[in-house]
Amino acid sequence: MTPFKKNDFPIFSRPYNGKQLMYLDSAATSQKPQQVIDALSNFYAYQNSNIHRGIYKLSEDATALYENIRTTVAQFLNAREAREIIFTHGATEGINLVAYSWARKHLKAGDEILLTVMEHHANLLPWQRIAHEQGVVLKFIPVHDDACPELSRRGTLDLEKLDELLSHRTKLVSVVHVSHVLGTHNDIDLITQRAHAVGARVLIDAVQSVPHQKIDVQKVGADFLVFSGHKVLGPTGVGVLYARKEIHDQLEPYQLGGGTIVDADFLQARFLPVPHRLEAGTPPIAQVIGLGVAINYLQENTNFRDLQRYEAALCAQLIDGLVALPKIKLLGPLDQLKQQGHIVNFVVDGFHAHDVAAFLDTHGICVRAGHHCAQPFAKAFNIDASVRVSFYGYNSMDEVNALINALKLLV
Repeated sequence: MTPFKKNDFPIFSRPYNGKQLMYLDSAATSQKPQQVIDALSNFYAYQNSNIHRGIYKLSEDATALYENIRTTVAQFLNAREAREIIFTHGATEGINLVAYSWARKHLKAGDEILLTVMEHHANLLPWQRIAHEQGVVLKFIPVHDDACPELSRRGTLDLEKLDELLSHRTKLVSVVHVSHVLGTHNDIDLITQRAHAVGARVLIDAVQSVPHQKIDVQKVGADFLVFSGHKVLGPTGVGVLYARKEIHDQLEPYQLGGGTIVDADFLQARFLPVPHRLEAGTPPIAQVIGLGVAINYLQENTNFRDLQRYEAALCAQLIDGLVALPKIKLLGPLDQLKQQGHIVNFVVDGFHAHDVAAFLDTHGICVRAGHHCAQPFAKAFNIDASVRVSFYGYNSMDEVNALINALKLLV
């Protein structure tokens, strides 16, 4: 039995290519339960009003709904205060917000930013621009590559290099928690501890971890953390930036506009405290409300320990099935994925990944193919493109078997 009730997700009720839809691409975006869809529809139908502006009950009620979700998210992440939660349009905007509201002011030529080689473009390109504009140096934690003799270490960070990469010049460490390419779980506790020891700030890309495991921002000790609503059963167009309150005074407004000021005249303005100084203009109100419903759905229908155990079992079944097939080469730390994974990545000898995905689509199976917005990482593994399968709580063992049988036909 799946952790999530499949009939809560209306997309699975319709035929797809004449078959039952088997959606194995939740790392790209998750499907939405009816409860989230209803929340969006209900807001627009009966509660629609702009927030923080209107001196009438409809607006005040909408404001209360929006701000209550800030509290929901704070509790979900175990943040100390709701004002540590900043709503964005996605994790990409959250990272850019840190780059432009914090790094541009506080980093100078010769300072260093430490990333990993497995970062999504969203956690690479903003720092490239900061480096080019301000003379900041980018450094990268390498991975144990495909030639590593220890299979359990392939695709994992080489943290033995961490101490030599960190120094008093390191001002920011921005690292992915769970790789969206290989599913590798990185030791963010160790990375955060070592980074803080040299005085660096830490940003965690938790896009692939927040939907699948309990994240405690106080325990992790992150200064910044981002995730996207659409990967955690919520709507598109909404994300979260957690910013530790001790850093709030260092955050300049990322965008300027309505809802951010205490007072303004023609020549200058005084801005509100965080979070509102960083949420210019009309925010994604309905999407934030939908995100709150999605988080409640997730917490009411499963616990993270059971969810992670279930998804790892799906990974283990798929890995064991693919190992037995010719022409298929699995990537990443397979032992780790069998214990705590939700992503399995592979290539098929003689077939481009796009062709594999197109073939599977004719069987009603949706997977991701390409470099997964991590082209430098793909180049490091000497692959043009790979096939990524990613699970969530609505997937089943039958779907894994259907995928394995389809690949048998292909190879």
